[in-house]
Amino acid sequence: MFKGSIPAVITPFIDDKVDYDSLYKVLTYLIDNGSNGLVPCGTTGESPTLSHEEHKKIIEETIKITDNRIPVIAGTGSNNTLEAIEYTNHAETLGADAALIVTPYYNKPTQSGLYEHFKTIAEKTNIPIIIYNIPGRSIVDMTIETMIELSKVKNIIGVKDATNDLFRPLLTRKKMQNNFCYLSGEDGTALAYLAQGGHGCISVTANVAPKLCSEMHLAWREKNISKAQEINLKLSLLHNALFIESSPGPVKYAASLLGLCNEDIRLPLSRIKDDTKKLVKSCLQELQLL
Repeated sequence: MFKGSIPAVITPFIDDKVDYDSLYKVLTYLIDNGSNGLVPCGTTGESPTLSHEEHKKIIEETIKITDNRIPVIAGTGSNNTLEAIEYTNHAETLGADAALIVTPYYNKPTQSGLYEHFKTIAEKTNIPIIIYNIPGRSIVDMTIETMIELSKVKNIIGVKDATNDLFRPLLTRKKMQNNFCYLSGEDGTALAYLAQGGHGCISVTANVAPKLCSEMHLAWREKNISKAQEINLKLSLLHNALFIESSPGPVKYAASLLGLCNEDIRLPLSRIKDDTKKLVKSCLQELQLL
């Protein structure tokens, strides 16, 4: 079972190429500050703009650098089922602990199409699969009923829920009979998601405040509710600032202020505005991260 604070890792660039030296710094920082897992090549890692070769190498380097210290959940999703199978098989071969697979964007499949997409991928691999449901970016929303049917597939073991619907985990858990892993995909409601039965959060904020994020989850698991609430309140302004503009623009700028990498981001996303930079910097200063 995956749990706790799991950063959705940014992909550092320099001169529009993947900066593997900075990737090492980022991963080391996240591991050393108590992260409970890592997700390379997710949306925060700008996976839509990575080449096939870059995508595979980033996962390979992440697994190598992590060296079994914490789990690696490889982002292997695509709106092309065959491509998702290729990425997932590759991640399994490298020794990833699980694969995070997003609902197919742009195509707008029906619930039947979603079911067949995930089932087909799962049948081509033995690696544990986590469904990534994020209707805000992919347009389609997997229903509870479809997720319940997919949970019957032996290696589909959990969900990253980025719907921000805090009633959904309760409804899903009520109807779900097996041991399913519930991970939030929304930093601002991550603690509330834990209260609804969640196990952790695949986080953007944890890229730059990994210690605070991991401490919040640990406090919750230890039933120190007041401490978890205190940390959550401290992080609230940073959570908000990191989504003032399209992610991962703000979090990459924050990482650049921490000396982890530069703020380069690939088109069609662009560097954030000066006003956003001021806000992000002030939030880091308030948390004494700068």
